[in-house]
Amino acid sequence: MQQLKGVMANFRIALIQLQVSAAKTNNLDQATKLVKTAAAQEAKLVVLPECFNSPYGTQYFPEYAEKIPGESTQKLSEIAKECNIYLIGGSIPEEDAGKLYNTCTVFGPDGAMLAKHRKIHLFDINVPGKIRFQESETLSPGNSFSVFDTPYCKIGLGICYDIRFAELAQIYAQKGCQLLVYPGAFNLTTGPAHWELLQRGRAVDNQVYVAAVSPARDEKASYVAWGHSTVVNPWGEVIAKAGTEEMVIYADIDLKKLAEIRQQIPIFSQKRSDLYTVQAKTT
Repeated sequence: MQQLKGVMANFRIALIQLQVSAAKTNNLDQATKLVKTAAAQEAKLVVLPECFNSPYGTQYFPEYAEKIPGESTQKLSEIAKECNIYLIGGSIPEEDAGKLYNTCTVFGPDGAMLAKHRKIHLFDINVPGKIRFQESETLSPGNSFSVFDTPYCKIGLGICYDIRFAELAQIYAQKGCQLLVYPGAFNLTTGPAHWELLQRGRAVDNQVYVAAVSPARDEKASYVAWGHSTVVNPWGEVIAKAGTEEMVIYADIDLKKLAEIRQQIPIFSQKRSDLYTVQAKTT
């Protein structure tokens, strides 16, 4: 592996496009199996999809919600340690002090939890004749940024609808992130229109890698996910993309390429902070 300023310049990421069922135990078992598969293919960072342990829907969140730590996060911790990987655990419905959150946890190779991201922007939309969904009917929003360090690079987290907000990605770039990861479940209306477009936009705007991880498509589900988990490089190129079925896809993150792109098109040093700014109001 290449070295870049004291860190590894290349590492492999695996996105697990899991077929989620109504049986939580089955979801956890299958996720564990596929994480082991990814680790066997030398993935150093493995990512699960949004709501990997439960069906996606406001009617399901209260039933499947867990404390953190709890059953699902304990399993994530154990498998991260067993496989000696960094594991981004998609998201699960979390219960805390009587409130429900859509929450992503991250575990390191020692099994310790490195980050916990509660979805900041709740998915409340209404496209007449196509889809209406109101996460705020049951969920509360998170109120903090989520960044964690690895020996490879710093990584910023968002969940699904968070990707639509360019400011979040810009703040993560300001914080030194070179990879943004969004577990997400777009649908058959927003998926074909915006899923890849938003990833490529965030990647080019911030000269970062972007990975977005969807559940596999289940036509019989009350909410049908788009699938097509994707990795985009800082040039805006799609370097890995899944179909709609359950599968694991891989991409090699090349931080030397990222550095070269930033040197060739030096937008960070060219920003006009005298005219505009994007600023975090919390840490």
